[in-house]
Amino acid sequence: MSALFSSIDLGPMRLSNRIVVSPMCQYSANDGSASDWHLQHLPNYGMSGAGLVMTEATHVERRGRITHGCLGLYSDANEAALSRALTVARRYAAAGTKFGIQLAHSGRKGAITRPWEGGNALPDDQDPWTTVAPSAVPFKPDWKTPEALDEAGIERTIAAFVQAAIRAVWIGFDAIELHAGHGYLLHQFLSPLANHRTDHWGGTPENRARLLLTIAERVRAVVPMSIALGVRLTTTDWADGGVDTGDAVVVAQQLKALGYDYVCATGGFVVPPAGIPFGPGYQVHLAERIRREAGIATRAVGGISDPHQAEAIIAESKADLVALATAFLADPRWAWRAADTLGATIAYPPQYARAKGVRKPA
Repeated sequence: MSALFSSIDLGPMRLSNRIVVSPMCQYSANDGSASDWHLQHLPNYGMSGAGLVMTEATHVERRGRITHGCLGLYSDANEAALSRALTVARRYAAAGTKFGIQLAHSGRKGAITRPWEGGNALPDDQDPWTTVAPSAVPFKPDWKTPEALDEAGIERTIAAFVQAAIRAVWIGFDAIELHAGHGYLLHQFLSPLANHRTDHWGGTPENRARLLLTIAERVRAVVPMSIALGVRLTTTDWADGGVDTGDAVVVAQQLKALGYDYVCATGGFVVPPAGIPFGPGYQVHLAERIRREAGIATRAVGGISDPHQAEAIIAESKADLVALATAFLADPRWAWRAADTLGATIAYPPQYARAKGVRKPA
Protein backbone atom coordinates (compact mmCIF):
# COMPACT_ATOMS: atom_id res chain seq x y z
CA MET A 1 0.00 0.00 0.00
CA SER A 2 1.29 3.46 -0.86
CA ALA A 3 2.17 5.64 2.14
CA LEU A 4 1.68 8.76 0.02
CA PHE A 5 -1.91 7.78 -0.71
CA SER A 6 -2.80 6.82 2.86
CA SER A 7 -5.23 8.97 4.82
CA ILE A 8 -4.31 11.18 7.76
CA ASP A 9 -6.13 13.20 10.40
CA LEU A 10 -4.82 16.71 11.04
CA GLY A 11 -6.80 17.65 14.11
CA PRO A 12 -10.42 17.73 12.94
CA MET A 13 -9.57 17.42 9.24
CA ARG A 14 -9.24 14.02 7.56
CA LEU A 15 -7.23 14.02 4.34
CA SER A 16 -7.61 11.20 1.82
CA ASN A 17 -3.89 11.33 0.99
CA ARG A 18 -0.70 13.16 1.98
CA ILE A 19 -0.41 15.35 -1.15
CA VAL A 20 -0.86 19.11 -0.80
CA VAL A 21 -1.09 21.70 -3.54
CA SER A 22 1.24 24.34 -2.13
CA PRO A 23 0.13 27.99 -1.93
CA MET A 24 1.24 29.65 -5.16
CA CYS A 25 0.74 33.38 -5.78
CA GLN A 26 -1.06 34.15 -9.04
CA TYR A 27 -0.82 37.96 -8.99
CA SER A 28 -4.18 38.13 -10.77
CA ALA A 29 -6.59 39.64 -8.24
CA ASN A 30 -8.37 43.00 -8.44
CA ASP A 31 -7.75 45.00 -5.25
CA GLY A 32 -7.48 41.70 -3.42
CA SER A 33 -10.57 40.14 -5.01
CA ALA A 34 -10.38 36.83 -6.84
CA SER A 35 -10.88 37.28 -10.59
CA ASP A 36 -11.97 35.08 -13.47
CA TRP A 37 -8.45 33.62 -13.40
CA HIS A 38 -9.17 32.17 -9.97
CA LEU A 39 -12.45 30.69 -11.22
CA GLN A 40 -10.43 28.31 -13.37
CA HIS A 41 -7.31 28.10 -11.19
CA LEU A 42 -8.78 26.90 -7.90
CA PRO A 43 -11.23 24.39 -9.43
CA ASN A 44 -8.41 23.06 -11.61
CA TYR A 45 -6.44 22.09 -8.50
CA GLY A 46 -9.61 20.94 -6.79
CA MET A 47 -9.75 18.22 -9.46
CA SER A 48 -6.06 17.39 -9.04
CA GLY A 49 -6.54 14.51 -6.61
CA ALA A 50 -4.49 16.20 -3.88
CA GLY A 51 -5.86 15.65 -0.39
CA LEU A 52 -5.46 19.33 0.48
CA VAL A 53 -5.52 22.31 -1.87
CA MET A 54 -4.15 25.57 -0.46
CA THR A 55 -5.03 28.97 -1.83
CA GLU A 56 -2.23 31.32 -2.66
CA ALA A 57 -0.96 33.71 0.02
CA THR A 58 -4.05 35.75 0.90
CA HIS A 59 -3.24 39.10 2.42
CA VAL A 60 -4.93 40.39 5.54
CA GLU A 61 -4.80 44.09 4.67
CA ARG A 62 -4.30 46.20 1.55
CA ARG A 63 -0.85 47.39 2.57
CA GLY A 64 0.09 43.79 3.27
CA ARG A 65 -0.06 42.78 -0.40
CA ILE A 66 3.07 41.95 -2.36
CA THR A 67 1.78 43.40 -5.65
CA HIS A 68 -1.33 45.13 -6.91
CA GLY A 69 -2.45 41.71 -8.17
CA CYS A 70 -2.22 39.81 -4.89
CA LEU A 71 -5.20 38.06 -3.34
CA GLY A 72 -6.62 39.56 -0.17
CA LEU A 73 -9.26 38.98 2.46
CA TYR A 74 -9.66 42.45 3.93
CA SER A 75 -13.00 43.56 2.46
CA ASP A 76 -16.51 42.32 1.83
CA ALA A 77 -15.75 42.30 -1.90
CA ASN A 78 -12.69 40.09 -1.31
CA GLU A 79 -14.76 37.71 0.77
CA ALA A 80 -17.55 37.43 -1.80
CA ALA A 81 -15.19 36.83 -4.71
CA LEU A 82 -13.16 34.17 -2.90
CA SER A 83 -16.32 32.48 -1.65
CA ARG A 84 -17.53 32.21 -5.24
CA ALA A 85 -14.24 30.63 -6.39
CA LEU A 86 -14.28 28.14 -3.53
CA THR A 87 -17.90 27.20 -4.24
CA VAL A 88 -17.05 26.40 -7.85
CA ALA A 89 -13.94 24.45 -6.81
CA ARG A 90 -15.91 22.32 -4.35
CA ARG A 91 -18.57 21.60 -6.96
CA TYR A 92 -16.13 19.74 -9.19
CA ALA A 93 -13.53 18.48 -6.70
CA ALA A 94 -13.18 14.81 -5.90
CA ALA A 95 -15.12 13.69 -2.84
CA GLY A 96 -13.14 14.32 0.30
CA THR A 97 -10.91 17.05 -1.14
CA LYS A 98 -10.14 19.70 1.47
CA PHE A 99 -9.37 23.35 0.88
CA GLY A 100 -7.17 25.57 3.01
CA ILE A 101 -6.31 29.26 3.01
CA GLN A 102 -2.94 30.80 3.79
CA LEU A 103 -3.21 34.18 5.53
CA ALA A 104 -0.24 36.47 4.93
CA HIS A 105 1.23 39.95 5.18
CA SER A 106 4.12 40.98 2.95
CA GLY A 107 5.67 43.52 5.31
CA ARG A 108 8.75 45.12 3.75
CA LYS A 109 8.50 42.86 0.68
CA GLY A 110 5.36 44.60 -0.57
CA ALA A 111 4.64 47.33 -3.11
CA ILE A 112 6.51 45.68 -5.97
CA THR A 113 5.66 44.85 -9.57
CA ARG A 114 4.49 41.40 -10.61
CA PRO A 115 7.27 38.87 -11.25
CA TRP A 116 6.76 38.96 -15.03
CA GLU A 117 7.03 42.76 -14.81
CA GLY A 118 10.39 42.57 -13.06
CA GLY A 119 9.48 42.12 -9.40
CA ASN A 120 11.00 45.47 -8.46
CA ALA A 121 9.79 48.33 -6.26
CA LEU A 122 6.73 50.02 -7.73
CA PRO A 123 7.66 53.33 -9.37
CA ASP A 124 5.93 56.46 -8.13
CA ASP A 125 3.54 56.53 -11.09
CA GLN A 126 2.19 53.02 -10.31
CA ASP A 127 0.46 53.77 -6.99
CA PRO A 128 3.00 52.37 -4.52
CA TRP A 129 2.07 52.21 -0.84
CA THR A 130 4.10 52.60 2.33
CA THR A 131 5.23 49.21 3.55
CA VAL A 132 5.73 48.23 7.19
CA ALA A 133 8.22 46.00 8.98
CA PRO A 134 9.67 45.33 12.41
CA SER A 135 12.52 47.73 11.59
CA ALA A 136 13.05 50.49 9.04
CA VAL A 137 15.38 48.40 6.89
CA PRO A 138 14.58 47.76 3.18
CA PHE A 139 14.70 44.26 1.72
CA LYS A 140 17.06 45.50 -1.02
CA PRO A 141 19.02 48.77 -1.20
CA ASP A 142 16.98 50.01 -4.17
CA TRP A 143 13.62 49.25 -2.52
CA LYS A 144 11.69 51.79 -0.46
CA THR A 145 12.43 51.86 3.26
CA PRO A 146 9.52 50.48 5.30
CA GLU A 147 8.02 52.11 8.35
CA ALA A 148 8.87 50.36 11.62
CA LEU A 149 5.60 49.29 13.21
CA ASP A 150 4.72 51.03 16.46
CA GLU A 151 2.44 49.50 19.10
CA ALA A 152 -0.70 50.75 17.37
CA GLY A 153 0.50 49.38 14.05
CA ILE A 154 1.27 46.00 15.59
CA GLU A 155 -2.19 45.84 17.15
CA ARG A 156 -3.74 46.77 13.80
CA THR A 157 -1.79 43.94 12.16
CA ILE A 158 -2.93 41.43 14.77
CA ALA A 159 -6.53 42.54 14.32
CA ALA A 160 -6.22 42.21 10.53
CA PHE A 161 -5.13 38.58 10.84
CA VAL A 162 -7.97 37.83 13.23
CA GLN A 163 -10.58 39.49 11.00
CA ALA A 164 -9.27 37.65 7.93
CA ALA A 165 -9.48 34.36 9.85
CA ILE A 166 -13.10 35.12 10.72
CA ARG A 167 -13.84 35.78 7.07
CA ALA A 168 -12.13 32.50 6.14
CA VAL A 169 -14.42 30.68 8.58
CA TRP A 170 -17.47 32.34 7.02
CA ILE A 171 -16.32 31.33 3.53
CA GLY A 172 -16.01 27.71 4.63
CA PHE A 173 -12.35 26.72 4.42
CA ASP A 174 -11.34 23.42 6.04
CA ALA A 175 -7.94 24.70 7.17
CA ILE A 176 -6.43 28.09 7.98
CA GLU A 177 -2.68 28.60 7.80
CA LEU A 178 -0.56 31.55 8.95
CA HIS A 179 2.36 32.44 6.68
CA ALA A 180 5.47 32.95 8.80
CA GLY A 181 7.99 32.24 6.08
CA HIS A 182 9.62 33.40 2.85
CA GLY A 183 10.68 36.77 4.20
CA TYR A 184 7.19 38.16 4.76
CA LEU A 185 6.10 40.11 7.82
CA LEU A 186 5.79 37.35 10.43
CA HIS A 187 9.10 35.90 9.26
CA GLN A 188 10.63 39.38 9.40
CA PHE A 189 9.78 39.55 13.09
CA LEU A 190 11.21 36.07 13.68
CA SER A 191 14.53 36.80 11.99
CA PRO A 192 17.35 38.86 13.53
CA LEU A 193 18.37 39.67 9.95
CA ALA A 194 15.25 41.84 9.61
CA ASN A 195 14.20 42.49 13.20
CA HIS A 196 16.58 44.95 14.86
CA ARG A 197 14.19 45.98 17.63
CA THR A 198 15.19 46.24 21.27
CA ASP A 199 11.68 46.26 22.77
CA HIS A 200 9.52 43.24 23.68
CA TRP A 201 8.97 42.50 19.97
CA GLY A 202 12.66 41.97 19.23
CA GLY A 203 16.05 40.96 20.54
CA THR A 204 15.67 37.51 22.10
CA PRO A 205 14.16 34.55 20.23
CA GLU A 206 11.19 34.70 22.61
CA ASN A 207 10.54 38.34 21.81
CA ARG A 208 10.95 37.87 18.07
CA ALA A 209 8.38 35.06 18.15
CA ARG A 210 5.91 37.14 20.15
CA LEU A 211 3.98 38.55 17.19
CA LEU A 212 3.48 35.17 15.52
CA LEU A 213 2.42 33.51 18.76
CA THR A 214 0.10 36.37 19.71
CA ILE A 215 -1.62 36.19 16.32
CA ALA A 216 -1.74 32.39 16.55
CA GLU A 217 -3.42 32.55 19.94
CA ARG A 218 -5.98 35.15 18.90
CA VAL A 219 -6.78 33.31 15.67
CA ARG A 220 -7.24 30.07 17.62
CA ALA A 221 -9.76 31.89 19.84
CA VAL A 222 -12.03 32.84 16.91
CA VAL A 223 -11.70 29.71 14.75
CA PRO A 224 -14.00 26.76 15.56
CA MET A 225 -12.33 23.52 16.60
CA SER A 226 -13.84 21.93 13.48
CA ILE A 227 -11.27 23.78 11.32
CA ALA A 228 -7.61 22.74 11.20
CA LEU A 229 -4.93 25.31 11.95
CA GLY A 230 -1.35 25.38 10.74
CA VAL A 231 1.65 27.62 10.22
CA ARG A 232 4.17 27.82 7.39
CA LEU A 233 7.16 28.33 9.65
CA THR A 234 10.68 29.48 8.88
CA THR A 235 13.09 26.95 10.32
CA THR A 236 16.27 28.46 8.87
CA ASP A 237 17.22 31.62 7.02
CA TRP A 238 19.95 29.82 5.08
CA ALA A 239 22.15 32.75 6.12
CA ASP A 240 24.61 33.45 8.92
CA GLY A 241 23.04 35.15 11.90
CA GLY A 242 19.52 34.20 10.90
CA VAL A 243 16.78 32.01 12.37
CA ASP A 244 18.11 29.05 14.31
CA THR A 245 16.35 25.71 13.73
CA GLY A 246 16.48 24.94 17.43
CA ASP A 247 14.52 28.11 18.14
CA ALA A 248 12.03 27.10 15.44
CA VAL A 249 11.51 23.79 17.27
CA VAL A 250 10.54 25.76 20.39
CA VAL A 251 8.09 27.89 18.39
CA ALA A 252 6.57 24.74 16.89
CA GLN A 253 6.13 23.30 20.38
CA GLN A 254 4.38 26.49 21.45
CA LEU A 255 2.11 26.37 18.42
CA LYS A 256 1.16 22.81 19.28
CA ALA A 257 0.35 23.89 22.84
CA LEU A 258 -1.92 26.61 21.42
CA GLY A 259 -3.89 23.96 19.53
CA TYR A 260 -2.26 24.11 16.09
CA ASP A 261 -2.35 20.93 14.05
CA TYR A 262 0.66 21.15 11.73
CA VAL A 263 3.73 23.09 10.65
CA CYS A 264 4.97 23.47 7.09
CA ALA A 265 8.76 23.64 7.51
CA THR A 266 10.38 26.12 5.16
CA GLY A 267 13.21 28.64 5.08
CA GLY A 268 15.03 31.45 3.34
CA PHE A 269 14.13 34.64 1.47
CA VAL A 270 14.19 37.11 4.37
CA VAL A 271 17.29 38.53 2.69
CA PRO A 272 18.05 38.21 -1.03
CA PRO A 273 18.66 34.47 -1.59
CA ALA A 274 22.34 33.76 -2.03
CA GLY A 275 23.17 30.58 -0.13
CA ILE A 276 20.01 28.49 -0.40
CA PRO A 277 20.99 24.94 -1.46
CA PHE A 278 18.16 24.42 -3.95
CA GLY A 279 17.71 20.83 -5.07
CA PRO A 280 15.40 17.82 -4.77
CA GLY A 281 13.87 17.81 -1.29
CA TYR A 282 16.38 20.31 0.05
CA GLN A 283 14.21 21.21 3.06
CA VAL A 284 12.89 17.76 4.00
CA HIS A 285 15.35 17.43 6.88
CA LEU A 286 13.84 20.55 8.44
CA ALA A 287 10.37 19.00 8.49
CA GLU A 288 11.86 15.82 9.90
CA ARG A 289 13.54 17.62 12.79
CA ILE A 290 10.46 19.68 13.67
CA ARG A 291 8.33 16.53 13.58
CA ARG A 292 10.73 14.61 15.79
CA GLU A 293 11.56 17.29 18.35
CA ALA A 294 8.32 19.28 18.53
CA GLY A 295 5.93 16.36 18.24
CA ILE A 296 3.69 18.12 15.73
CA ALA A 297 2.64 16.96 12.26
CA THR A 298 4.79 18.49 9.54
CA ARG A 299 4.55 19.24 5.86
CA ALA A 300 7.69 19.04 3.74
CA VAL A 301 8.10 21.50 0.89
CA GLY A 302 10.82 22.47 -1.60
CA GLY A 303 12.12 20.60 -4.62
CA ILE A 304 9.66 17.70 -4.36
CA SER A 305 8.55 16.51 -7.79
CA ASP A 306 9.15 12.77 -8.22
CA PRO A 307 6.43 10.38 -6.97
CA HIS A 308 9.01 7.93 -5.58
CA GLN A 309 10.69 10.78 -3.71
CA ALA A 310 7.35 11.89 -2.23
CA GLU A 311 6.50 8.30 -1.31
CA ALA A 312 9.82 7.85 0.52
CA ILE A 313 9.38 11.05 2.53
CA ILE A 314 6.11 9.73 3.98
CA ALA A 315 7.12 6.07 4.23
CA GLU A 316 10.31 6.94 6.11
CA SER A 317 8.41 9.24 8.52
CA LYS A 318 10.37 12.32 7.52
CA ALA A 319 7.13 14.30 7.26
CA ASP A 320 3.40 13.70 7.40
CA LEU A 321 2.56 15.62 4.22
CA VAL A 322 4.35 16.76 1.08
CA ALA A 323 3.57 20.06 -0.64
CA LEU A 324 4.27 20.56 -4.33
CA ALA A 325 4.26 23.90 -6.11
CA THR A 326 6.04 24.06 -9.46
CA ALA A 327 5.39 20.35 -10.03
CA PHE A 328 1.66 21.09 -9.99
CA LEU A 329 2.09 24.17 -12.15
CA ALA A 330 3.80 21.97 -14.73
CA ASP A 331 1.27 19.15 -14.38
CA PRO A 332 -2.00 19.84 -12.54
CA ARG A 333 -2.71 16.10 -12.81
CA TRP A 334 0.50 15.17 -10.97
CA ALA A 335 -1.40 13.20 -8.33
CA TRP A 336 -3.12 11.10 -11.01
CA ARG A 337 0.24 10.15 -12.53
CA ALA A 338 1.71 9.48 -9.09
CA ALA A 339 -1.16 7.13 -8.25
CA ASP A 340 -0.55 5.20 -11.46
CA THR A 341 3.17 5.00 -10.70
CA LEU A 342 2.71 3.85 -7.10
CA GLY A 343 -0.19 1.48 -7.77
CA ALA A 344 -2.68 3.53 -5.77
CA THR A 345 -6.32 4.29 -6.44
CA ILE A 346 -7.47 7.89 -6.85
CA ALA A 347 -10.77 9.46 -7.80
CA TYR A 348 -11.09 10.97 -11.27
CA PRO A 349 -13.84 13.29 -12.47
CA PRO A 350 -15.92 11.07 -14.76
CA GLN A 351 -15.39 13.51 -17.61
CA TYR A 352 -11.62 12.86 -17.43
CA ALA A 353 -11.62 9.19 -16.41
CA ARG A 354 -10.35 8.00 -19.78
CA ALA A 355 -7.06 9.76 -19.02
CA LYS A 356 -6.24 7.13 -16.40
CA GLY A 357 -2.85 5.57 -16.97
CA VAL A 358 -1.81 8.03 -19.67
CA ARG A 359 1.67 9.59 -19.47
CA LYS A 360 2.85 7.93 -16.31
CA PRO A 361 5.71 9.78 -14.61
CA ALA A 362 9.08 8.05 -14.40
